[in-house]
Amino acid sequence: YFKREFLNTVSNSRSDAIEALTIEEESIYDILYNQIMPPLFPTKISQEIALEIINYLDDSGYFTGDIEQMCKKLDTSPQQIEKIRARFAHIEPIGIGAIDFKESFLFQLDNMDIDDELYTITQTVIKDFDNLIEYVKHPRYQDIKNTIKTFRNPPINDITKDDDRVIPDIFIYHDIDGNIEIKLNDDFYPDIIIDEYAIDDNEFVKNKIKEAKNLVDALNMRKSTLYKVGLEIIENQYEYFNGGKLRPMKLQDIADALEHNSSTISRAIANKYIECNRGIIPIKEFFTTAIDEDTSNSSLKDYLIKLIKEENRQKPLSDIKIVEQIQKKFDIKLGRRTVTKYRLQLNIESSGERKNAYRLIDI
Repeated sequence: YFKREFLNTVSNSRSDAIEALTIEEESIYDILYNQIMPPLFPTKISQEIALEIINYLDDSGYFTGDIEQMCKKLDTSPQQIEKIRARFAHIEPIGIGAIDFKESFLFQLDNMDIDDELYTITQTVIKDFDNLIEYVKHPRYQDIKNTIKTFRNPPINDITKDDDRVIPDIFIYHDIDGNIEIKLNDDFYPDIIIDEYAIDDNEFVKNKIKEAKNLVDALNMRKSTLYKVGLEIIENQYEYFNGGKLRPMKLQDIADALEHNSSTISRAIANKYIECNRGIIPIKEFFTTAIDEDTSNSSLKDYLIKLIKEENRQKPLSDIKIVEQIQKKFDIKLGRRTVTKYRLQLNIESSGERKNAYRLIDI
């Protein structure tokens, strides 16, 4: 895939790598939340819209919100929401809040110090990225390519780790009687006790103790939410922990069961891992969308990727052919538009675009 290979060359600077470590230590929600303030977001409504946009960011940092629903909830207009979202081009990490990688690249381009000619042609190339092959012979193509290589893609780069470096947040195991048990990692979620023996009538000390208690309460609430999420995962995926298949399960299912907002659950499981008899698994991988009773869209996407990797470069698979293969494999009915949607979500080009890309890569 030409576009994918091109995009995969996009890298982070050393400062970006440090920032990535910070994101792991502090949630991306907290990092963004701390930037929702004047002068960029000067009014109460602008801050409310910005915070709602944050709630609708996916794991890659792209905006996936329903504008119409947001307008009803906040009693505002689509134009106002887009106006506020455009200001995300000026907060860190640059590129977050965009609707796709093209807009994310444009956000990042606006923050670069390059000459006007290079800016203009790079902007044109980004907007016309589907026809990237047409710009290969441009006299400044190498400069364009080097500029785009500096961009972050996606806006939030996943922090990849080897399994032996991943520290689980939850342990799920079988006891001696074969029952499934759950336990939080005490090294990262210890009990915090405030020693109040030396407290006197000093008002400053009293206020600080009160702040500390509020912080401990908030930490305990996070621990409690994470533990309850683990219990719900066991309840819904009991067969999986006994060697069976992963059942379709939505984030909203857990949110409803715990009577929380789905964004609260999403933040609670961000960068969190479960260790069980199947290995160390990101919690987010337990959440998929059901296609039918036995099949999740995650399974279909994995199979779609497999088909593309193994396809004949001379005759790439059309979406219709992919539909036929998936229906045969999973014995389900599936529309072509569904496959097209999955392909676009996976940033995979059409069969015609892939054929041109293969030809260029071979050259």
